[in-house]
Amino acid sequence: MASSTVRLRASAPSFTAHSAANPQAELSSSSLVPIRQRRPQLTRPSVTETFSVAPTHLSSAKVVGSLPQGAGVPPAKRGSRAPQAVATEAAPAVAEATAFHAKDDGFLYCDDRKVVDVMEEVPEKRPFYLYSKRQLTKNYKAYEAALSGLDSFIGYAIKANNNLKILQHLQQLGSGAVLVSGNELQLALKAGFDPTRCIFNGNGKLVEELVLAARAGVLVNVDSEFDLEHITQAGKIAGKTVKVLFRINPDVDPQVHPYVSTGNKNSKFGIRNEKLQWFLDEVRARPELELVGIHCHLGSTITKVNVFKDAAVLMVEYAEEIRRQGFTLRYLNIGGGLGIDYKREGAILPSPTDLIDTVRDLVKREKLTLIIEPGRSMVGNTCALVNRVTGVKSNGNKNFVVVDGSMSELIRPSLYDAYQHIELVSPCSGPVDTFDVVGPVCESADFLGKARQLPTPPEGAGLVVHDSGAYCMAMASTYNLRMRPPEYWVDEAGQLQKIRHAETLDDHLRAFEGL
Repeated sequence: MASSTVRLRASAPSFTAHSAANPQAELSSSSLVPIRQRRPQLTRPSVTETFSVAPTHLSSAKVVGSLPQGAGVPPAKRGSRAPQAVATEAAPAVAEATAFHAKDDGFLYCDDRKVVDVMEEVPEKRPFYLYSKRQLTKNYKAYEAALSGLDSFIGYAIKANNNLKILQHLQQLGSGAVLVSGNELQLALKAGFDPTRCIFNGNGKLVEELVLAARAGVLVNVDSEFDLEHITQAGKIAGKTVKVLFRINPDVDPQVHPYVSTGNKNSKFGIRNEKLQWFLDEVRARPELELVGIHCHLGSTITKVNVFKDAAVLMVEYAEEIRRQGFTLRYLNIGGGLGIDYKREGAILPSPTDLIDTVRDLVKREKLTLIIEPGRSMVGNTCALVNRVTGVKSNGNKNFVVVDGSMSELIRPSLYDAYQHIELVSPCSGPVDTFDVVGPVCESADFLGKARQLPTPPEGAGLVVHDSGAYCMAMASTYNLRMRPPEYWVDEAGQLQKIRHAETLDDHLRAFEGL
C-alpha cells in the first residue's frame, strides 16, 4: 500500500502585507523558510491587504493504512472481523480491553453483565443503547492523568453524545464542556458545568445564542468576520465583556474522511493566516471583547498524534506574535479528534498521554493553559447498540441479516461508510457466511455493516454494533417514524439503570397538539 505524508501547508505567522500594486503576489520558492528557522514578524496592514503564507512541511508522519471493508476477514465465532490497520508509531505492547468483551463461555459481556441477560431485563423489546459507566469514568481518568502537571482543563464535546446523565457524570468528575449551539449551552448549564470552563464553538453562532453565552461567562471562539460582529453585538446586549479565542485554520490535512476534516484550508471553519492581523486590530478596538487565547481543530478519527504536535508548534508561533502585540493570551486550545479502535482487532492507537506528550513541553514553555476537547475518545467505546435479528434472506449473490436497528438509530455507516464492529451476543452454531447487516428502513442505504462474516443467526438473536457512544444517538432521527431508542447503562455496582426514555408515537403527536 502506498503511504501518504501528513503535511502542514500553512506557515508560522509572517503576517507581511503584499504590495498594494500586487496584493495577490505569491512568494517565490526561495523565500519559503521553515518556521523553526525564523522569528515571524507582524505588520499592521489595512483591511483590504492580504498576507503572505509561506508553506512549511513539519511532519513526515506516515498515515495509518486501512484495507477495504471485508478484505481478508477470517471466519468468526460470533462476530465480524475487520482488517487491522498498520500502526506506525511507538505504542504499548498490548491494547487495553474495553467494557464490551467476550469471555471463554462465548457470550458477550458489558463489564460483568451478559448482554443477552440485559436484553431480557430491558422491558422495551426494540433496539437500545447500552453503556458502561465504568468505562466512561476510565476514559475521563485517562485524560486527567495525561494532563497531570499541566495548567489545563478538559472540555467534553457535547455534540458527541448529549445524554444528560452522561453530562452530569462527566461534570462531577471535573470536566468542562464544549458547545456548538444555544441548546447545548443550556443543557451544559443544567448539567452543572462551570460556564467559565465551557467553550462555545461553531461557524454560524446566532446573536441570541451568543447573548446567552455572554451572560453566562462562557469562552467563545471567533470563527469569521461576521462572527466577530455577532459576538460584539451580544456583548453589548448582555452588558458583558466576552472572553474570546481565535479559531485559527492551520491548513493541516489529518488524512481522515473529508466529512470530519476541519483544519484544511478549504474548510468552512476558522480564520486563515492572511486575515489574522485584521482580527487582532478589530478586537483591540472593541471594548466588548477580550482576546484570551487561540484555538484550532484538525478533524476527527485522527490516529496520528504527530499532526497535533505540528499544529501546536504553529499555534505557539502565533501566540508569541500575538503576545508581542500586547495581548495577554492564557489559553491554547488544540481541539479534539483522537480516534478509537473501531476495527476491534487490538490495534494500538495513540492514548491521551501520547497526545498530550506531543505538546507538553510547548505548553509549559509558553506558560499557557491547555484546553483539550475530547468527544469520540471519551464516550465512543463506552456503548453498543443492541439489536435483535428479524430474519435472514438472500437476493442474487447477497446474503442479508435483517435486524430491528437501522440507519435511523445509527447513521454513521450510511453517512460516512464508517466501519463499526458487529457481533452476536451469544454463541451460534449456524454456518459462517458473508452478510450485509441491514435494517428495516425504506432506503437501500440502510445498512449497519457490509460484507461481514458471521455465523448464520436465528431469528431473535442478539446482535450489537460496537463503539456506538459517539455520534450515534446524537445523530439519530425519527425517519420512517422509527422513534429514538431508550438508553441504559451498567453502573459501577453492576446494576442496570435507564438513563434515557424511549421516544414514543405520543411524543411525536405532541408536537401537533393545539394546531
